[in-house]
Amino acid sequence: MIDFKRIEIEDKKWIDPLLAAADMPGCQHNFTNLFAWSTIYNYHVARFEDFLVVKGERPDIVPVCLFPAGQGNLKSVLEAMRWDALEGGCEFSLIGLSPENIAVLNSLFPEDFEFMEMRDSFDYVYLLDNLVHLTGNKYQAKRNHINGFKKNNVWSFELISPENLGECWEMNIEWCKRHCCQNDESLDNENCAVKRCFENYAELGLEGGLLRTGERVIAYTMGDRLNSETYDIHIEKAFGEIRGAYQMINREFAAYIRENHPEIIYVNREEDMGNEGLRKAKLSYHPVRMEQKYLGKLF
Repeated sequence: MIDFKRIEIEDKKWIDPLLAAADMPGCQHNFTNLFAWSTIYNYHVARFEDFLVVKGERPDIVPVCLFPAGQGNLKSVLEAMRWDALEGGCEFSLIGLSPENIAVLNSLFPEDFEFMEMRDSFDYVYLLDNLVHLTGNKYQAKRNHINGFKKNNVWSFELISPENLGECWEMNIEWCKRHCCQNDESLDNENCAVKRCFENYAELGLEGGLLRTGERVIAYTMGDRLNSETYDIHIEKAFGEIRGAYQMINREFAAYIRENHPEIIYVNREEDMGNEGLRKAKLSYHPVRMEQKYLGKLF
């Protein structure tokens, strides 16, 4: 069987090069996401034949694996993953598969898998320049919100640092109280992942920004690189009663990415988890594409 282990922050040193070599577009192939959500989805990792192999648990699908990330004999790795699942008494399932992953699986194992769409897990991918400039009629409402925010607030944007990280966490605590996170399983799970990001902010290599009105933090966001041309936004929180706060933190941090990461073309703002309000908000920014994901089960 594959020698899986619980994911630890020290694993970033060997996992990041394998993820970089694979250059995958889905947000699940990102160390921060794997680490932050590891206690929720019981992620375990292994290095097998120069590939990153990830196993975890999802409701009604136990266990699940991610498509292996690396370079080399992919068929050999997939066969080892298959036998590891079978020896553990479980069916072999792969989660978060892209259409390209499916094509590879069908070429290596013709007619061995059945696939099901995972719409709630589709990533929203945007052109970075669109998020910075917000030009055209389709972004008129966003510009109106930003102009309203500027008009009604004495505000400032600053990067997250060791000196202000604690203020962002205090704002996050207040946000969770207002949204009753403890009474909502999805929000409670998210908050556990967010806490791991705060606790390991520097070690994860995260970048972030915050908005103040006066001295008060009213919005913050965090992210890091996903692949060679895409930046991943992991967290974005704002007090929704302040008109334009969400639009402003989005735009200001997009401008930071553009200035400091000139190689970045796209921004992945991750999935909506089936939340209709979140889906509406993410669609309103007009993604250039949806990163489609599927579940693959071995017949």
